[in-house]
Amino acid sequence: MKYSLIFGILLLVLMAPVRAAQNFEQRLLDLQHQWATINYETPEAQREDAFAGLAQQAEGLIQAYPQRPEPLVWKGIIVSTWAGARGGLGALKLVKEAKSLLEQSLELDPDALSGSAYTSLGSLYYQVPGWPLGFGDDEQAERLLKQALKVNPDGIDSNYFYADYCLDQGDADQARIYFEKALQAPPRPERPLADAGRRQEILAKLNSIKK
Repeated sequence: MKYSLIFGILLLVLMAPVRAAQNFEQRLLDLQHQWATINYETPEAQREDAFAGLAQQAEGLIQAYPQRPEPLVWKGIIVSTWAGARGGLGALKLVKEAKSLLEQSLELDPDALSGSAYTSLGSLYYQVPGWPLGFGDDEQAERLLKQALKVNPDGIDSNYFYADYCLDQGDADQARIYFEKALQAPPRPERPLADAGRRQEILAKLNSIKK
């Protein structure tokens, strides 16, 4: 009886890190699923409030796991898309917050989530206005987006955002190459809605190039 109790306690102690890791992964996946639902399925008029609530959830994950870069990446993504939903000058404060979050994640682990921080930060640099309103910088955007491609050369997002950058720069031929490569990216079984939504965006961009 005594030994079985000791064994049970030891098993609980040994399993605690496993359970903590599973809890972290599930909470991170929940953020990803909710982001995709808001971004691709929620009515436009409701997105700003929905992203604001999701950003609070991401902050809770940051506080619970302060040494993990992934929650910082995902709060950065959430806040940047929240800025897009808000629009106008009111979005500038949000994109600056997103920039700071993504930079913090890069300091912890630049390759986390297959280099997603490089992709997201690079996309901010070419979409945000330059000085004096914002921090936009096309050269910095290109550097970051190319680094994202080095980390994740076959990813749907890394290729999509580099293609979109090329299109923004007026290089439709280069954009087409990377949009088509993004379409060939391997599916992410845990993120089907995000993949489907991104592919629709890619097809829309390719159609605009043809026109």
